[in-house]
Amino acid sequence: MTDSSSRLAEQLSKHFGDSLQNVTLAVGEVTVQVAPEELLAVATALRDDEAFAFEMLIDLCGVDYAGYGKDEWTTEASSGTGFSRGVEAETEGRLKAVTEDLVVEKPLAAQRFAVVYHLLSLSKNRRLRLRVYAAGDALPMVPSVITVWNNADWYEREAFDLFGILFDGHPDLRRLLTDYGFIGHPFRKDFPLSGNVEVIYDAEKKRVVYQPVSIEPRVLVPKVIRAAKPAAEEAPATGEAVE
Repeated sequence: MTDSSSRLAEQLSKHFGDSLQNVTLAVGEVTVQVAPEELLAVATALRDDEAFAFEMLIDLCGVDYAGYGKDEWTTEASSGTGFSRGVEAETEGRLKAVTEDLVVEKPLAAQRFAVVYHLLSLSKNRRLRLRVYAAGDALPMVPSVITVWNNADWYEREAFDLFGILFDGHPDLRRLLTDYGFIGHPFRKDFPLSGNVEVIYDAEKKRVVYQPVSIEPRVLVPKVIRAAKPAAEEAPATGEAVE
């Protein structure tokens, strides 16, 4: 598997050259990264060139890299000073509704949103991961690959629905999993964990209505402050042995 992946990585680098931003080989898997403007040309070549023959798109998913590489839990072992994760928020979107002083603002990654394509070559029995970063954060957009792999239709709609990534050239880009009037994109890191609205049945109006979410925001990890005490203070005052 490793030899085959190494050969594939070499073939990709030699064939595409500067069209690829980078080629990564890790744990027997090859990942290539391309710019949005090169996506369709590279994808078409990966499908049609006999040296690659990636005729099947297995999956397409969005990724939000906001807060990537930053941990909320920074300790390597438990200690007697409590849970720092319940006090200091390191990743975007955490604890914003609790109190203002708990929020630690962090700059977003230079490239926040990406789309990842998982490809399979049936004839050569090998796989490839293709990644492209969206050009902007406010309005992330990449070209649609429906003209290359037509089963990308619903995959792209799902990524648009959950991450808000736009696919230029998609013939019917609309929500797939959430409701028509849904606010926001639930897989984004800054989307509130409790959501924005909730659905209830209004007995007076005799119909289902939307209203602002009534769930009380709360910290989802224990917030315990333990006072460290010397062993002598914890021993029984009478000096009697503890069974």
